[in-house]
Parts: sequence; structure tokens; C-alpha cells
Amino acid sequence: GKPILMDFTGSDWCGWCIKLKEEVFDTEYFKTWAAKKVVLLEVDFPRKTELPAKQQAQNDKLAEKFAVEGFPTIIFADHQGKQLSQFGYGEGGPKAWTAKAEAGWPKKK
Repeated sequence: GKPILMDFTGSDWCGWCIKLKEEVFDTEYFKTWAAKKVVLLEVDFPRKTELPAKQQAQNDKLAEKFAVEGFPTIIFADHQGKQLSQFGYGEGGPKAWTAKAEAGWPKKK
């Protein structure tokens, strides 16, 4: 029942992606939050490392499905793949980022 957090990233070349990873995703606060709240999925588009063809095809398919046009793009989806919200880098560190993430999810009745 947890949302899927899809991180569309250019891990080895995208400055904002690297900044988001360092300031949010690599923190203990985020790791603890994520373990309770989401299923993590990194959808990477590196330039310096070649991905296996099958993985690249899967990443391309997901990027097309969610109309990803730039990096970083963070998509939250339900267990059926329906998009709940979308955003990217945001200042303020992991507490501000996770609050913004949860604010975009549908409210439970």
C-alpha cells in the first residue's frame, strides 16, 4: 500500500540530481522516512556508464509512460502505476523535501 518513489536521474552527470541525492536521499532522516513511507525505485540515465540493454529499455519505457522531460524528476505512483504527484529538487533538506512529497499524495479517507 506504499507509494512508489521513482527517481528519474542522471546519476553521473546531472548536477541537480547529484545535489538532491547528497542533500536528501543520502541522509539518515530520508532513509528512515523512506523505509516507513515509500518503495524506492531509481530510474537512471547515466552518460559515463552503459546500462545493460534490458535495464535501459525498462528505464526508457518508464520515462515515456510518465512523460519525463528533464532530470531530476520524481514521480510518486500507487501500486498500480497511477501517478499521484511529481516534482524534483527542492531546497530545505530532507525534512522539507519529505513534507512536500507527502503533501502531494491523495488524502486517505
